[in-house]
Amino acid sequence: MTKTDMPLSDPPKYIKGLSEVFGRYDGFILDLWGVVHNGVKPFPDTLTTLAALKKTKKKVWLLSNAPRRTYVVAAKLSDMGIKPDMYDGLLTSGEASWQGLREGLIEQWGRRCLHIGSRLRDNSLYEGLDLEIVTNPAQADFILNSGVEEFTDTADKYMHILKECILRNIPMLCANPDKVVHVEDQLVICAGTIADAYAALQGEVTYFGKPYRGVYSRCMQDMETRQVLAVGDSMLTDIAGATGSGLDSALVTSGIHREEFPPETGNNIAGGDVAGFLANYLYKPNFIMKCFSW
Repeated sequence: MTKTDMPLSDPPKYIKGLSEVFGRYDGFILDLWGVVHNGVKPFPDTLTTLAALKKTKKKVWLLSNAPRRTYVVAAKLSDMGIKPDMYDGLLTSGEASWQGLREGLIEQWGRRCLHIGSRLRDNSLYEGLDLEIVTNPAQADFILNSGVEEFTDTADKYMHILKECILRNIPMLCANPDKVVHVEDQLVICAGTIADAYAALQGEVTYFGKPYRGVYSRCMQDMETRQVLAVGDSMLTDIAGATGSGLDSALVTSGIHREEFPPETGNNIAGGDVAGFLANYLYKPNFIMKCFSW
């Protein structure tokens, strides 16, 4: 990703909520896991903030690195109380992956798919596609990587499969570029961590989702507006993706980076803490907020 136009000497502005900046934008692209919900339920201010955005008539798009089809995530959100009328659009890395397979990758790679991930959670990735799901790398044309089978898994569990696939030069589709996610208070590795391990072995990996421009371009095309603020909790995906797509961004510090911004920091997170944190990156958010709130 390229550096932002904003110099590093000019720190991001701390805001308590989107009410302080909503007038600058025509729309918002919101991350889900770590911003809107914790994998199990919405965060305390989520529903009131979405309702407030709805009243402003701003466009609200949800953009998630979930390795599942959009309709599956929409149903999960609805179960959490986040109904379809609370946002204008939803796109997942899983949906983008499914479309990529349908629109050419199966023809390019072949139809025999070795799935790394949970077939119970992530089987929507290959439903309706002309694929044969195999379990032996010797039979596979490509790897569909959606993450771990169990939340307690480490990357080591999958190394023997990855090494067998390397010997056969099997390409991998990574349906979730995220490295880790918090499921409530449990830190779980994602497909991005497994993809990194495969790339380190010199494996070929094709990614769908944030921080890659394709998903942002699709959102922007559907939103039909250019003045958009992207809100996320990950520097590596949300903020990098927004920066690379030329969008302003706001970092929520209570998500992936919660250890760098512990609760005792409170709302006063400007200054040295932020400067030290941002020194690790070539880009930065325009705003920093403790949580997704109005």
